[in-house]
Amino acid sequence: MEPEVPRSSFDTETLVLNMGPQHPSTHGVLRVVLYLDGETVVGSDIVVGYLHRGIEKLSEHRTWTQIVTLTDRMDYVGVAAHNLGYCETVEKLLSVEVPRRARYIRTILVELQRLASHCIWLGSHAMDIGAQTVFLYTMRERELVLDLFEEYCGARMTYNSMRIGGQPQDIPAGWDRKVLEFCKVITEKLVEYEELLTHNRIWLGRTRNIGVIPAADAIAMGLSGPMLRGSGVARDIRKDEPYAAYAEMDFDVPIGTSGDTYDRYLCRLEEMRQAIRIIRQAVDGLPEGPIMGKVARLIKPPAGETHHAVEAPKGELSFFAVSDGKSPGPYRLRVRTPSFCNLQSLPRLIKGHLIADVAAIIGSLDIVLGEVDR
Repeated sequence: MEPEVPRSSFDTETLVLNMGPQHPSTHGVLRVVLYLDGETVVGSDIVVGYLHRGIEKLSEHRTWTQIVTLTDRMDYVGVAAHNLGYCETVEKLLSVEVPRRARYIRTILVELQRLASHCIWLGSHAMDIGAQTVFLYTMRERELVLDLFEEYCGARMTYNSMRIGGQPQDIPAGWDRKVLEFCKVITEKLVEYEELLTHNRIWLGRTRNIGVIPAADAIAMGLSGPMLRGSGVARDIRKDEPYAAYAEMDFDVPIGTSGDTYDRYLCRLEEMRQAIRIIRQAVDGLPEGPIMGKVARLIKPPAGETHHAVEAPKGELSFFAVSDGKSPGPYRLRVRTPSFCNLQSLPRLIKGHLIADVAAIIGSLDIVLGEVDR
């Protein structure tokens, strides 16, 4: 990306400052080159690629089944959504019908993952601005989600929790009751988070009218998830293009009005409440029946291509897959990750703000560099 401000070797007015790739507030190995006039940002360059592992190219040399484990390594704090997005893409190619019970279990897992991801976001975002207590609280609740995942699939971070055609195993005995108990706990804890932040005058001063992006510009830049909904656009794939069991769930899509850092904070908090609402409905209405559809042991979809999108914790996650009809793996797999697309708004959001505001704005993006670089 070309610098936004002209500069020469003898420029004495613009200070060039590297923020990252080791800076804790960049949420990974992100490097932001800031051009400053005093403490005011007048331009910036975003440098990515430090965590690139070539996941899309690797997928061309793996079977359709093996790729599920690669999806774990993109958004490593929102794994279940990536598992689901990929599996449903291949299921589209195969024209496989996933059993209703499996779709309900998937919905529960993805919404639990949304809560865990938003806990990470809220804790780190608050700590970037100076509220360390919130981080300790949110990590406490995230551990409860990880305990539930560990009981279900044996893993706490990279779950490999879904299979093409359904689920690898049913829920353990009593697991659904523990999920409902967790929903009760997190509902109470959300009140604590809000008491600490929502009307805190320091929090308001650091987030209101900071990093504003209007709805039209958010759409034009391809933003999605809370970044888009915070600007007042009611776009949620779970509502607009239902998948898994979302068509059978009753929930609301929270939207903001100002498109600033504070609105994005409020949107994600309400998303957590709506996730709890979805989980309770899915657990209470969990149907009986099989958890795996009819899928061959060696998966070879017919020649063709397909595209499928899901609403991941950070925004719209979509997969484009091409099958040649002969190989045991994809001819081409392309992934559109929300963090990568949302990150392109950063130069616009931070321009004109102070250095101290950059950390707050980056936190409001909720990026993870694993899916930015892939």
